[in-house]
Amino acid sequence: MATKCGKCGPGYPTPLEAMKGPREEIVYLPCIYRNTATEAPDYLATVDVDPKSPQYSQVIHRLPMPNMKDELHHSGWNTCSSCFGDSTKSRTKLVLPSLISSRIYVVDVGSEPRCPKLHKVIEPKDIHAKCDLAYLHTSHCLASGEVMISSLGDPKGNGKGGFVLLDGETFEVKGTWERPGGAARMGYDFWYQPRHNVMISTEWAAPNVLRDGFNPADVEAGLYGSHLHVWDWQRHEIVQTLHLKDGLIPLEIRFLHNPDAAQGFVGCALSSTVQRFFKNEGGTWSVEKVIQVPPKKVKGWMLPEMPGLITDILLSLDDRFLYFSNWLHGDLRQYDVSDPQRPHLTGQLFLGGSIVKGGPVQVLEDQELKCQPEPLVVKGKRVAGGPQMIQLSLDGKRLYVTTSLFSAWDKQFYPDLIREGSVMLQIDVDTVKGGLKLNPNFLVDFGKEPLGPALAHELRYPGGDCSSDIWI
Repeated sequence: MATKCGKCGPGYPTPLEAMKGPREEIVYLPCIYRNTATEAPDYLATVDVDPKSPQYSQVIHRLPMPNMKDELHHSGWNTCSSCFGDSTKSRTKLVLPSLISSRIYVVDVGSEPRCPKLHKVIEPKDIHAKCDLAYLHTSHCLASGEVMISSLGDPKGNGKGGFVLLDGETFEVKGTWERPGGAARMGYDFWYQPRHNVMISTEWAAPNVLRDGFNPADVEAGLYGSHLHVWDWQRHEIVQTLHLKDGLIPLEIRFLHNPDAAQGFVGCALSSTVQRFFKNEGGTWSVEKVIQVPPKKVKGWMLPEMPGLITDILLSLDDRFLYFSNWLHGDLRQYDVSDPQRPHLTGQLFLGGSIVKGGPVQVLEDQELKCQPEPLVVKGKRVAGGPQMIQLSLDGKRLYVTTSLFSAWDKQFYPDLIREGSVMLQIDVDTVKGGLKLNPNFLVDFGKEPLGPALAHELRYPGGDCSSDIWI
């Protein structure tokens, strides 16, 4: 959504200006059928989130992909606030890389925002041939007008953290962003901060390790990620690799939105820590643990200790609040990070999870809770799974949450999620004192989809959001 200056490109001039942007009215999110009982393609759902609309909290459009078992996952834009100074650019295409098939779908959301249509399909063979990369994850738009997409592996499913470059107009595959032979050993997410000539990427695991489920023995064997890779943004090469103590499976990474900031946070799923990374005076980078979610001693689960499993993290556009989800424990948290070295908890809400009362898991020892939380029922629907992907409104006052992580892991950890489908919830946020409160009138039940229960994942607003846009 361009501002009214008449000569501006997409997005907003600054993160603080973005906070004054219009309230979200629709949300796009991919819905997955891989590993479910439904033999149908994944699709892009459009959900009405305007409380004044008669279709509030309903799916108003579904765009099926032309192939089966892609595993749509995350999405990005053809252009965003990194191109704000270029009035020839317009945010009209949503880029959807497939985590398993490695296909990339480009969807036209500009012509009719409430009825997206398929614009282009980039086949895996094109990416394999030009990049020797596969298993695609994060898509970010660059100030150059290009689109950059991270990979988890090579076409054979071995670990390989490289980056596919697309032309932002034609969506032709241009090759890799990194220099030949310069990929990281594993990949997942990334964020760049050009004023400090830096990009930092994270690690999940090789696709062959994670694609069919989680095996604790693979952790013991060192097959899961525990490093951040620091890249020279101009030279396109790794200049430093940071080992994360208490930092197994670093997934989502967020620099502070302020483009002058030389620090940010990464959520480490298996260790259930949030780590702050920062630039030292000498120009090198360091990392320190600033939040630890203690594991719970349990009975009736796959391991004797259950981690929180921090799967998604977000920063409000004013860099004041950090949000994250504990997918296994089932809570969503808000921390005040005004002092990024000393976050303090200001809000917590249980939205399902693996330790609810009456479930198969008994908590034997808990450093945080006095009793197991009650199951969550919204509008008569008992919520399966736990809070996973999160998206914050531009003004910071509303959080949207979905409950699916990745179909193979959903099937393993929350079989009822496969049977009943995921949900989308909305949380009201106190931006003054801190605090989270469930909106009892909002529920999108993807268990009632026309073709069968679906697994809904990452959320995007048409005008950009806290995790799509980077300011330069």
